[in-house]
Amino acid sequence: MEPTDWLLTATERGNPAVRLDARRGEAAWSRGNDVRPLVHGAVYFSELLAALRAQRPGDLCLFTDWRGDPDERLDGEGTEIARILGDAARRGVIVKGLIWRSHLDRFRFSATENRHLGTEIEAAGGECLLDMRVRPGGSHHQKYVVLRHPGRPERDVAFVGCTDLCHSRRDDAAHHGDPQALPIADAYGPHPPWHDIQLAVRGPAVGDIEACFRERWDDPAPLTRSPFTRIRQLAHHEDTDAAPLPPQLPDPPPCGTQTVQVLRTYPRRLVHGYDFAPDGERSIARGYLKALRRARALIYLEDQYLWSTHVVRWFAAALAANPRLRLIAVVPSYPEQDGRLSLPMNLVGRIAALDQLRAAGGDRVAVYGLENHAGTPVYVHAKVCVIDDVWAAVGSDNVNLRSWTHDSELCCAVVDETVDERHPYDPGGLGDGARRFARELRLTLAREHLDLGPAGDDHGPDPLCDPEGVFRAFAASAEALDAWHAGGRRGSRPPGRLRAYRTPELHRAVAALSTPAYRLLVDPDGRPLGLRRRNAY
Repeated sequence: MEPTDWLLTATERGNPAVRLDARRGEAAWSRGNDVRPLVHGAVYFSELLAALRAQRPGDLCLFTDWRGDPDERLDGEGTEIARILGDAARRGVIVKGLIWRSHLDRFRFSATENRHLGTEIEAAGGECLLDMRVRPGGSHHQKYVVLRHPGRPERDVAFVGCTDLCHSRRDDAAHHGDPQALPIADAYGPHPPWHDIQLAVRGPAVGDIEACFRERWDDPAPLTRSPFTRIRQLAHHEDTDAAPLPPQLPDPPPCGTQTVQVLRTYPRRLVHGYDFAPDGERSIARGYLKALRRARALIYLEDQYLWSTHVVRWFAAALAANPRLRLIAVVPSYPEQDGRLSLPMNLVGRIAALDQLRAAGGDRVAVYGLENHAGTPVYVHAKVCVIDDVWAAVGSDNVNLRSWTHDSELCCAVVDETVDERHPYDPGGLGDGARRFARELRLTLAREHLDLGPAGDDHGPDPLCDPEGVFRAFAASAEALDAWHAGGRRGSRPPGRLRAYRTPELHRAVAALSTPAYRLLVDPDGRPLGLRRRNAY
């Protein structure tokens, strides 16, 4: 197997202006990385806290965020994110942040929180840009932190994935929720259980992720097009010019066996276009399409949305073309918000996508929600895809049209050079074998959802390695738990956290709205179709 079998070449990225590949002599990925999944926000926050506290004067901390809450604790009292980043800046760490300058808070976005986080960090000597350099209706959705250490490259790390530095994210495997919670739909309770994931990346790929930050930081376009915001900035003497970053250090040396490709989404910005993506970039969509064309045995998804027939049709095409191919998806059981506006769009988008998948794959498609042991639904915020235990992707992007065309997104596609020898099964049957990172990531997630402990090396091959085996295990676990609920929760609760995701009741709830006329008027991603410029990927 060659990386080009699964990963995009520089030409296939479709963005000739990108600086990411040019910095490697047109190599579109980096080899020799060590990538570890940090499942759950509490695990990520604890590791991030230790890494930030270990930084010295002259070290570099770069971060992007969709929403940032200054008082969110990374690990208990005194570890508020604004305080930790401020302490780093005060002791001489160069702290730079790019935070989305969001829409109005009355739409339940996060302008106020982001402004406060930036203000606190700048008061300590750091610098944060409130960045609205997006397409109308879009957002900067990237979520990563890059830590560099001049003279100590072995400490360099990038944290990349799905987890914002904000309320509700600090949950763990027990899924009791973050004590500092954001209100979402009533079904999730006052402290919504939250399922999330971040990657800890070490090795040359850290330089690629830093290069992505520098492209955005150096964007010469105004931070906002709003004349009212710009007048307010002038009135308050706000600095809107980014200070130059220090020169980029050489990439950290190789330290592992994973090949990492950094994939992005950038829209085609009609005014003040991105100089590093003048026609936009769709490498996330293109990366998925290339991997899906190679899928033969199992697509494993965890996704916050799984919306949009425009995107899901590529998964459906893979299912239709390969009669052995199965798809397991783990999604939120309920939309994030109650209310007239969010409910129909969320449900219409999800129903249409699942109808398309089931039409292509029939009983080879299985979709589940999660609950904790108290029976409270778990909100799935993770964005993970594993194909045939070879190709794995974790990032900020959801399986929806916004993430593939309109918002700024960043994810890492990972292909391990090491074949997993514990089980001889080659899932795809193409001679690629099963690769250690992708398989261990999928098994870690599956075993948590099934309430199984870590597999020990002395127990022989894990039966969950077999795509048919894990498909049956998920179905049996969900069936037992659903039956226990249907029987009034009498007797001992069966192990597992999986609940079958069914749509008949949802069809009834939106029957009056899920007509062809309604679908023409409303984009399942939440924007009127008339305002959406179609972008090919």
